[in-house]
Amino acid sequence: MLKFFSKVTSVVGISLLVVLGLQAATIEVISSGAFYATMNELKPAFEEKTGHTIHLSSGSSMGASETSIPHRLKRGETFDLIILASNQLDKMIDDGFAIKGSRVDLVHSSIGMMVKKGQPKPDISTQEKFDKVLVDAKSIGYSASASGTHLSENVFPHFGEEVKAKSKLIVGDRVATWVGRGDLEIGFQQVSEIVPFTGENGSVDLVGPIPAPYQKVTVFSIGVAKGSKEPSAAQELVGFLTSEENYPRLVAQGLVPAATTHAIAKEK
Repeated sequence: MLKFFSKVTSVVGISLLVVLGLQAATIEVISSGAFYATMNELKPAFEEKTGHTIHLSSGSSMGASETSIPHRLKRGETFDLIILASNQLDKMIDDGFAIKGSRVDLVHSSIGMMVKKGQPKPDISTQEKFDKVLVDAKSIGYSASASGTHLSENVFPHFGEEVKAKSKLIVGDRVATWVGRGDLEIGFQQVSEIVPFTGENGSVDLVGPIPAPYQKVTVFSIGVAKGSKEPSAAQELVGFLTSEENYPRLVAQGLVPAATTHAIAKEK
């Protein structure tokens, strides 16, 4: 009975928006992988609450892939909101693809390691143990985005050709797909990109975040794209994504709400 009244209230609320001239909008959003699954999960709640519709696209924050967010913007594709690594969003702002002053930090994301579901989880709790896992692994996968760039430029080179030769850059696909099929023994991606492939029906198991000094926490931010056709509705969505009511969902995806880390920093 309560569910029935909830649905009725929702329909009435949406009808009132139309009557008052606040026409529901379709918001074009493109998100990098670290926030994509979370955005997809939050999408229905926002649509029910506001009457707006979200059309969600996916692309990496950076890299050579033609589907990366920078490539798609430079090709002339249009969006209302873009979600990607904060340093890349800053570049998009500098290049005139996003509006200056519109950047809002959403989450902090760590790099994780995965193995095929059911395989033994190696111990990577210390630098020494992690080093051994990398050296002993038969094959390694990493993404064509923020986490993969960090690993290929700042981690793998410490091990010379031995690790480089057995490492594969995955472009235009999730590393978890390859690890889950058994094509790669271990894989690395943002923890939030691994989590959707875990669980009872998943194909991989999350080993855990990689240890210091190799770990790199990336801030993922949202910005209003230049030429947005729905700037007001876009701002509503930004407010929704940063609201405290959604913190538990962010944490469940392996993310840390940016607002909480900013608060801790101020206290210090």
